[in-house]
Amino acid sequence: MAERSEISVLTLGGKGSSLSSSALYAAASGRAQLRIDSSALDRLSSGQRLPPASCKHQIVFNDFLTLEDRRAFLVVLLNKLLLSNARGIRALLPELIAEALNSKSQNLRFEEVDVTEDEMSVLESSYSSLLGVSAILDHQSAALSALADFAAALSCEASKADVTAFDLMDSGDGHASKEKVGVCSDMKVLLNGSKLTGKVKIESVLKIPVVHEAMREVLKSFHSKMQVELNSRVGKEEAVSVVLLMALATALRDLGECSLARVKTNLASMASNELRSGLEGIFAKKCPANSSLDGGSGRIFGLYLSKDFGNFIHEVRMLLETVWNIVAWEVVTAFAALEPVELTKKIQEPTEMIQAVGASGDNTKPEKKNEKKKRVVLGKGNSVIIQLIKDRLQNKRGDAVDMSGLLEIWIRDFLSLFDLKDPEFDVFLSKIKDFIESNESRRLPKIPKGTRDFAKEQMTLRKIAFSIIEKVFERHGATALDTPVFELRETLMGKYGEDSKLIYDLADQGGELCSLRYDLTVPFARYVAMNGLTSFKRYQIAKVYRRDNPSKGRYREFYQCDFDIAGQFEKMGPDFEVVKILTELLDELDIGDYEIKLNHRKLLDGMMEICGVPAAKFRTICSSIDKLDKQSFDQIRREMVEEKGISAETADKIGTFVKEKGPPLALLSKFKQEGSAFLEHAGSVDALNDLEILFKALDKSKCIGKVVFDLSLARGLDYYTGVIFEAVFKGGAQVGSIAAGGRYDNLIGMFGSKQVPAVGVSLGIERVFAIMEQLQKDRNEMPRANKTEVLVGILGDDLTLASELVSELWSVGIKAEFMVNKRPMKHIDRARESRIPWMVLVGERELNKGVVNLKDVEANIEMEISRDQIVEELRRRLNP
Repeated sequence: MAERSEISVLTLGGKGSSLSSSALYAAASGRAQLRIDSSALDRLSSGQRLPPASCKHQIVFNDFLTLEDRRAFLVVLLNKLLLSNARGIRALLPELIAEALNSKSQNLRFEEVDVTEDEMSVLESSYSSLLGVSAILDHQSAALSALADFAAALSCEASKADVTAFDLMDSGDGHASKEKVGVCSDMKVLLNGSKLTGKVKIESVLKIPVVHEAMREVLKSFHSKMQVELNSRVGKEEAVSVVLLMALATALRDLGECSLARVKTNLASMASNELRSGLEGIFAKKCPANSSLDGGSGRIFGLYLSKDFGNFIHEVRMLLETVWNIVAWEVVTAFAALEPVELTKKIQEPTEMIQAVGASGDNTKPEKKNEKKKRVVLGKGNSVIIQLIKDRLQNKRGDAVDMSGLLEIWIRDFLSLFDLKDPEFDVFLSKIKDFIESNESRRLPKIPKGTRDFAKEQMTLRKIAFSIIEKVFERHGATALDTPVFELRETLMGKYGEDSKLIYDLADQGGELCSLRYDLTVPFARYVAMNGLTSFKRYQIAKVYRRDNPSKGRYREFYQCDFDIAGQFEKMGPDFEVVKILTELLDELDIGDYEIKLNHRKLLDGMMEICGVPAAKFRTICSSIDKLDKQSFDQIRREMVEEKGISAETADKIGTFVKEKGPPLALLSKFKQEGSAFLEHAGSVDALNDLEILFKALDKSKCIGKVVFDLSLARGLDYYTGVIFEAVFKGGAQVGSIAAGGRYDNLIGMFGSKQVPAVGVSLGIERVFAIMEQLQKDRNEMPRANKTEVLVGILGDDLTLASELVSELWSVGIKAEFMVNKRPMKHIDRARESRIPWMVLVGERELNKGVVNLKDVEANIEMEISRDQIVEELRRRLNP
């Protein structure tokens, strides 16, 4: 057991020194002596140069303040006096306060003293008392948060809860809450290696990531605020953020309710009726109920609205103590549920000793029959902390003689382990934190931001999607192509406009400057030019890389699915086909409603010229316009005028054009009417003629209903020369663009001696996957991760029998797995968990009869099949 921590010294007023909530709490609880830095005393006026004190003052305390609160108030007051730069602050008053704190007086009474106006200004501020209690709340809430994590993890094992809610990992897209990921990570550290967590869906366990995340978020903000306020000069009462305190009260109530629900679950999980009954009786008398939480929360809200901040903060403190008691009870009940033999033994042994002494006249411990204790395999973190608790309980002794009295004493001793005022609790808590935070225990490496791992369920969904995509591409005659994941830097640079800054450059590894590919289009163009091709229809599904800031649905490594047609073909034929392919892809992936926004780069250039944009600024203004799906036109207008240097009049003209959006044929007809500004621009006329051919072809193919003609679509990439388009999901998930593409007639020519026109489409598959995963959750559907058709289960330890039977199935193409275990339920559980439809069970009885037991897992129907007929029987059932 750790030795009690010694009294420390807290020095205030020194250069660069600062007061923390933890240091203040140490002084307030009497665990730290106060010392004023000599330099601070030298800075203060001696009083000889000051005019006589103008008034008398006596330091008094509000009645609701505890001794600890009063001491905290004095520590804050002392620090504020030392921080003050007012001329009228003397050394006398700080020394008086420090002397009172170091005396450890139980009443802290002060005589009336003469004070200056500046000293009175500090003394009369009720702000100091509020700040002192707030600092105690800051310190104790942080300790409660750490204890609540351990209590919750212990309850997960006591109740055999389903802990898949803790599988949340940092998705790398900047969207997952850092605090929620931290909660889940800490829970996994505590539960790592546990054999007790199970499949029981418990609401109070499922809520742990959300409830504990909220607590951590509030504490993070509250702690930052307290650090500033404790070390600033005297301010106004409003400087204490009552809004943050109200948020803390809400988080405390939710934490208490969730913990209390798990206490009740832990009690219900106990196998011993006698132990459960005894604990329930004591719990009902001594543990706060929901009414305590609700009543405290109600009073807090009322005081908050009435701005009675003194009583408000006092009630928040009372609420924290209530929740602390509940969380301590959660540890008690979880321990009792997990260690019933240990607990019963500890309680019964004193009683047996007393009975033995009464019967024999000596204190010899009676012999007990050997009891086989069932091995309890706790999580690695929980087991370490449980052992710390057991070690501390060894020194606790009770003096009752009956079972009920001993149980009450045990609970009293157990709860005393979590006394914040006990220095040993600090040691205990620091060991919990050290274990959770240590790299050795965690062993949970991270992946770079903007990247993802894909579990078996996600990979199953991806394989389904890739299969659909490949079928669509191959239906249109495309062949597969693969290119290197990195290219020469010169290949990529100058092709993406402003987005070139997002290219990932690699270190020079021997004379070649390389970069990770930004997309699949430029490598395709390089391939066509390098091989002298004049016609090529290809598809490619591969990863690309962006040196981007991760956000929801936006990654730094992700898949693209590209389809491109290069070569001379009938006018607008390839353009029609790639748009048609896009509608087929999104329809067959069955993600819900979508629309394809479509425009023409020549039409955009004509619009720029008509509006008066200088030719040199066409692309940069297009880049601004392309943000209209995320920002308002006023924001875009400001960017174009203030940052990119076009006139306000030009920006307003652009505004009238980019608002044009509607059904393709109707809007096209409007732009081709007499008087249209586009008809006076040769490039725009060419674009309108191209679009007329395209829209009519899309109309005949019955997919124009998915297309919207939109002049605000600009597509920022420099290489586009003709039709440009972008698909947007219209469902509930906000994922942005899910596919895009267009015509690029000059890109291939940049790498070779001849121009080869091309057009292509790229599907942003990561965002499509996000939609598909959400749809599956909403429908409560999940594809089976494996394709296993049969589980061969050998009831025994005969691997040779398993290898013989499963090999016969593999040889005829049946997807099968095998398992060797003596317990039938292990085989059945394996089949159900993996959703394997058929089982072949073979035990000693089946071997003697020359049969196998064939089981339809879903229907729960069994039948005996002759051993030499099982392969044909399975083939018949799997391929009717």
